[in-house]
Amino acid sequence: MTRTDRSDDEPSEAGYTRRYESDAQRLDRNWSSLLQELRVVQTGVQLLTGFLMTLPFQPGFTALSTNEKTIYLITVLASIAATILLVAPVSMHRLLFRRRQLDRLVLTAHRFALAGLLLLGVSLTGVVILVVGLVVNSTAATAAGVCTAVLFVALWLIYPWRYRRRAARFPEPAQSEQHRNE
Repeated sequence: MTRTDRSDDEPSEAGYTRRYESDAQRLDRNWSSLLQELRVVQTGVQLLTGFLMTLPFQPGFTALSTNEKTIYLITVLASIAATILLVAPVSMHRLLFRRRQLDRLVLTAHRFALAGLLLLGVSLTGVVILVVGLVVNSTAATAAGVCTAVLFVALWLIYPWRYRRRAARFPEPAQSEQHRNE
């Protein structure tokens, strides 16, 4: 059997499950996974950006303090930048279609997705600060913003990195055939 003839996974010496796929198959799988992840986040970030862009045209916007307007500008700019970064892989794919650049596309799209998610976290934190500040007060807004930022950093950054580092130090034993098929 050649490397690409194998469709099943087999445990390696280090305990990792080894995939038998060609580089092209791996790139296709990575690209498909990345596109699916982007589909999940793109609609939300686009709606958030659209909503934020309408706020200056609302009658109450002029009542915002200078500090609140600064937070708004940071928030809307982060949201716009996140939208650009999270949609960019689609444009890249169209421009690089059939140019044998999938390896570069996957790597660049991965980096854009990470940067876009970071900016989305900044934008969501800013939205929480603005909304809580308008509904309650600036002290509650600061507390809510800190809580949002902590949750963002903990769940989107620290938690996944913890598993990533742990996987590198303590490889999981290979799964049995029964568990792999579940």
